[in-house]
Amino acid sequence: MRFYGPGVRAAFTAVAIAVLAAGCAGPQGSSPASFVSSPQGIASVESAASVQEQIDNGSLIDPCHNLTFGQARCMSLGLRNTAAAPQAKGADASVRGFGPADLQAAYNIVNTAKNNPGGTVAVIEAGGNPKLESDLKVYRKQFGLPPCTSVNKCLRILNQRGSKGPLPPVENSWLAEQSLDVDMVSANCPNCKIVVIQCSTNLYTGIQAASRLTPAPVAISNSWGGAEYPNQYRADLSIFNHPGVAITASTGDHGYSAGLIFPSTSPNVTAIGGTSLFKATNSRGYTESVWAGAGSGCSSYSKTPKWQKATEQQLGGCSNKLAADVSYIGNPNTGVAVYESTPGDGLPPGWQVWGGTSTGAPAIAAIYALAGDASKFKIPAEKAWENTGDLNDITSGSNGTCSPDYLCTGEVGYDGPTGWGTPNGLGAF
Repeated sequence: MRFYGPGVRAAFTAVAIAVLAAGCAGPQGSSPASFVSSPQGIASVESAASVQEQIDNGSLIDPCHNLTFGQARCMSLGLRNTAAAPQAKGADASVRGFGPADLQAAYNIVNTAKNNPGGTVAVIEAGGNPKLESDLKVYRKQFGLPPCTSVNKCLRILNQRGSKGPLPPVENSWLAEQSLDVDMVSANCPNCKIVVIQCSTNLYTGIQAASRLTPAPVAISNSWGGAEYPNQYRADLSIFNHPGVAITASTGDHGYSAGLIFPSTSPNVTAIGGTSLFKATNSRGYTESVWAGAGSGCSSYSKTPKWQKATEQQLGGCSNKLAADVSYIGNPNTGVAVYESTPGDGLPPGWQVWGGTSTGAPAIAAIYALAGDASKFKIPAEKAWENTGDLNDITSGSNGTCSPDYLCTGEVGYDGPTGWGTPNGLGAF
């Protein structure tokens, strides 16, 4: 099945998702994993409807909005008016969006990010991006990060078979996604090695290629997803079943009413929700609330992993896997700096500001690699559920209306949009 193409404009409403979910199943329920080419000052609480309104009025760019029925998509949103975004620490005034120094400080990883050797992080992408390496060089130089190139063997760019070539043609909608992913790995784990798997037909094959890498990656990032489907358990068993590897997946960018997406509902992955991040005068220096666009809820098909059962029984309202597990900055209005020089993603080439739950998948994958502890757990997400005190609990904001409230509203303890919270050091990873 194709991943997406230059077709239908997807309005991510509950009705649309219901139609997509019904239509995408195909014979016996098909996989959604293939595709073809073709401000500072913002209110801390916004409605999920306003996220779609910002997309509709052009304030936010949704590069992966073109879908065929039931298809997965990248989870990145670009900010058109970058002057409204926070200025990046350690960069000139022209660079907006949070940079590595901001993110490391906000999530309490400054010293470890500087000193830890890290591990290998694989990011799964659609299509090619011929300037990805040179753009990464600009990003890392701007923020004083060590070089990460193919020459020093820090960066590898491979096709979906795990080979150096041929690489796939450019997929415009994923240009910024790829830059966002490698920039977020760099920002959170400057010494990590990065493997980019550029897929030409099927993202699942990219995950399999990443799992065969030598040395094996500590983490595999998936900044994409699609409507759940009845036979997704087959992918749970065959594609995402890699014990000891931290597989991260974005929960979606259109709020609770849009429904959960797969693979974030796989019991084998760490599902990454989204927050709005603001500078503050408190001891942390930052504050966070639920980002209205973050996906959350209870899976329609994936069973509850054992470490979630006690929480589900206590809170009620769900008998399958909950998402998110943890979260990271997602609101593009309080987004991150990205350098992308190839035209085609909807924003002018150069320094851009991006958000979406795509931000969190590679960032949390990098934090897993920074911690270097994922292999001690069959499913690394379990560690976060056992070490909730090492996360910033997000207790305000919502991504919609639901019952019970915790599935869409920030609360003390677990809630759907942000899971147990955002990183506060490495203890949960």
